[in-house]
Amino acid sequence: MAGGTRKASATARRRAARLAAVQALYQIELTSDPADAVARKFLEHRLGRERDDEIEADQSLFADIVQGVASRRRELDALIASVLVEGWTVERLELVLKLILRAGAYELQARPDVPARVCITEYVDLAHAFFDGKEPGLTNGVLDHLARMLRPDEMGLLKRERQKTTG
Repeated sequence: MAGGTRKASATARRRAARLAAVQALYQIELTSDPADAVARKFLEHRLGRERDDEIEADQSLFADIVQGVASRRRELDALIASVLVEGWTVERLELVLKLILRAGAYELQARPDVPARVCITEYVDLAHAFFDGKEPGLTNGVLDHLARMLRPDEMGLLKRERQKTTG
């Protein structure tokens, strides 16, 4: 589309927001700049100024993820740590992987409007964009465990448990 960004589906716009959010979180980690300042810079200078071949990101979702992850960092790290295999710590995770997991954990915890399975799939796909090794599988495992903890009804766990006890 000449002269502007191409129109994208809501799904594509949310996917672009998640990618931009991880990039902004990376910048926050490297610079220690406040989350609101980094988010504002992204919104002013990157999002909404996409080139013809880029998809416009959902700015509201982007801002929510950046602010939410920044404000709940310790809580999210504790959640992630609770499902890592013994001997692994959040600190041992590669930075981009840690940020992907934090963002996914945030959405699972704070965004019930996003189905858990969609959240998991989106962040596994994002991990694939950055990694060729086992990191996407780790992302899937961690977020799946968190979804089962945080959203047992949605993941069908309570229904299965009831069926076991009555069946």
